[in-house]
Amino acid sequence: MMQPGLSAEVTFTVTPELTAKTVGSGTLDVLATPVMIAKMEQAAWTAVAPHLPQDSGTVGTLMNAQHLSPTPVGMEVTCRAELTEADGRRLVFRVTASDAKGPVGEGVHERAVIQNDRFVAKAQKKLAQGE
Repeated sequence: MMQPGLSAEVTFTVTPELTAKTVGSGTLDVLATPVMIAKMEQAAWTAVAPHLPQDSGTVGTLMNAQHLSPTPVGMEVTCRAELTEADGRRLVFRVTASDAKGPVGEGVHERAVIQNDRFVAKAQKKLAQGE
């Protein structure tokens, strides 16, 4: 069982491709909220990946995040995730994002531990049902 305290960080530079204007979540050239959330998720799965059984992974099941401050193109952002609770397959993380001027975002993220092949088979079954 994974223990609370596992953590990881993802650092990236805001580029034009990562702005609200480009990804369609707004009209401004600042870090897009969906990008911030994706990087928070990346930090979370990265924190626990080395501790998972072989052929297992995690998938996001819940994100409750606030985007607190805009970050312009060219500025670096660090997203951090720390495991706060591990209850069977359910993993809960505290997630944060910050730039050189301070907090950018914060929230709670949940992930579920899954068996990769079973999860993909379940998704593929949806295609077969549609035919």
